Amino acid sequence: MSDSFQSAYQEEEYRLVRTMEEVDRQLERLRNFPVYTGHDFTEQVLEAGREERRNALSKSALQPYFGRLDFEEQGSGARKPLYIGKIGVDREEIGEHPLVIDWRAPVASLFYSFTGGEASATYEAPEGLIEGLVYLKRNVVIRQRILERVADTYNRDSDQPAVSDEFLVYRLGENKDNKLRDIVSTIQAEQDQIIRAARNTALIIQGVAGSGKTTVALHRLAFLLYQYKEQVSAEKMVIFAPNHMFLDYISDVLPELGVGDIQQQTFPDWAMNLLGLELPLADASETLHTWFETPATRPELNDDVPGRYKGSIRFMELIREWLSGMEEASVPDLDFSPWDGALLGKQQIENWFGTEYKHYPLAKRKERVMARIHRWIEMELKKPMPETVRKERKKKAATREKSYAKKWPEYNPMSLYKQLFKAAKGGAVPAELSSLIPKAIMKQTGADLKKDVIREEDLPALVYIHTLVHDIEGSERFDHIVIDEAQDFSPFHVALLDQFVKGHSFTILGDLSQGIHEYRGVHAWEEMSSLFPEEQNAYFALTRSYRSTMEIIDYANTILEQGVKSGITAIPVFRSGDPVRTLAYGSEGRTGSLERALKMLTSKDYRTVSILTRTLHEAEELHRELQATGWDLNLIDGGKKQYSGGHSILPVYLSKGLEFDAAIVADVDQEHYLPGAGDAKLLYVGCTRALHELWLFHNGSMPAYAAATHNPEGEQVTIQDWPDETVS
Repeated sequence: MSDSFQSAYQEEEYRLVRTMEEVDRQLERLRNFPVYTGHDFTEQVLEAGREERRNALSKSALQPYFGRLDFEEQGSGARKPLYIGKIGVDREEIGEHPLVIDWRAPVASLFYSFTGGEASATYEAPEGLIEGLVYLKRNVVIRQRILERVADTYNRDSDQPAVSDEFLVYRLGENKDNKLRDIVSTIQAEQDQIIRAARNTALIIQGVAGSGKTTVALHRLAFLLYQYKEQVSAEKMVIFAPNHMFLDYISDVLPELGVGDIQQQTFPDWAMNLLGLELPLADASETLHTWFETPATRPELNDDVPGRYKGSIRFMELIREWLSGMEEASVPDLDFSPWDGALLGKQQIENWFGTEYKHYPLAKRKERVMARIHRWIEMELKKPMPETVRKERKKKAATREKSYAKKWPEYNPMSLYKQLFKAAKGGAVPAELSSLIPKAIMKQTGADLKKDVIREEDLPALVYIHTLVHDIEGSERFDHIVIDEAQDFSPFHVALLDQFVKGHSFTILGDLSQGIHEYRGVHAWEEMSSLFPEEQNAYFALTRSYRSTMEIIDYANTILEQGVKSGITAIPVFRSGDPVRTLAYGSEGRTGSLERALKMLTSKDYRTVSILTRTLHEAEELHRELQATGWDLNLIDGGKKQYSGGHSILPVYLSKGLEFDAAIVADVDQEHYLPGAGDAKLLYVGCTRALHELWLFHNGSMPAYAAATHNPEGEQVTIQDWPDETVS
């Protein structure tokens, strides 16, 4: 151990002790302060602030900071050591610079953006651009109040090389558990640029597998809450994720960052709740079966398949045009007479509907007109007349009022949607519009709706109809929306959600190379970016992969290069590991070979090992066979809401978004993985789930894109057979 390292370690150990003493002192004082439980509002606010501080200090007490930056602001003549942590900690002495600086503070951006060199560095502060010199950038690892590691990634006073990659590799080499974790201590410059981007912008992030795009989006939410605390609130932010298991997988990141109350849900759950629909959604397994379980009989993919058409802007525009035309035919074609001798002309009613209440949505306009008619009846009944006549007229008016109301269209999204697909009686859809809907979709959707069957692909249209006839309540609007796995969302989804968020404030992230749901998702990011004003959207590409070893990334890149052709390949972080193994099933057969691999991998210090099959049926079958030989594996079939970690078996199309220490991909043969971009993307998803080891099994005939031995740069990919070691 060098003297300089020993000195740095001792210095940081001393600083850590002093910091913990200060944090403990502040925490003890707050805990000894009596908790206020009365009704005085001012005291309640003060107590809420104290409780927030208690919680923050409790977290800081275990791991107060993760980095140090020595910075000299231009003109100050003073070099200050700034310690960066997940949560800021002020000193008790007024006027002193903070004990720990929150990672979201402006000056903390230097810790992420500064990558070395002799030139001055700058950061954007509320008072303007601040310039100065960085003298030291140091990473520290503290766990449970113990200093474990010190690594200088830049030292102006030293002639030793920076070790930023070494520290990053150290953190990335840690084994995976069942939850996604924060990356505050290892945020890279390109990730920090996204996290700190302006609020009222639709960010579209193309990130290769393992680029940290999901984690970056979550950190961006924490940053927005810090930077715009007076304009946004956690309760008005939402994360739309692909499924409940993925939501469970990412559930710990925001609490680790000290952020709570952000809504996390799937689009179907949000839409069903907004619509107040109690009908269950059709089981998505039928759609998954069509596109994944029977590769040889998969339908032809084009823009007229149900998911692509119902997710298109042309379908959205058709609905808008249809409902605009319906406005003209809303008022019943007759005068209203509450009793013989009294008449409210249709022209007057049309004037109320089409002029006085024109600024209201259709349902509200109908409601206002019917209330106006009711008031007119009440005024008529106040005119002089015998009481017996008044009672008789009131009774008759009530009956005729109800009858007249039934002649109006029913502005219920489900009823209107059924009318569009000729599944219910009501206003006729003009032939020139209904003819634009593909015949197969018209037929199948009409049959579904007659049986009250709603599919996920129907939800954007139903919510859109709801917004057109009922408007959007203020309580339903968001301050910011995150869409994860956005390549599986449609343009209709995004255009619809844009009506529910202030100022186009989106973080839209995904990977076109992992677009395995092409039958409903986008094929190019322009399908989404074109929905926003040019000056209010921005595109970022994250091309570095921090998840997998170089060997795994190189192999996965060959699949994209050979099978997808237009795939965006990843640049691996310099972290080498075991070679990728491509193995033919041995004499012990398919199950025996997979079990042998499972034994070898689980004998290592891996917390998560998975077997990825081509179909759910094969996963269920293999799970039964391995269970019979004593293996306790989690079967992930799409029905679970929690990811419990450990060793799993699942179809490859359900693995997207998850990570495993080691992955075994079964049946990588020409029967299971057909030529073409769709299956190549599916295999790419499976391969990039692995952090440290990737094994692929086949029956002797791998598809060409999986058998390739050179990466996009033409370099040899490291592929081997069974390791020399044996497992008893």
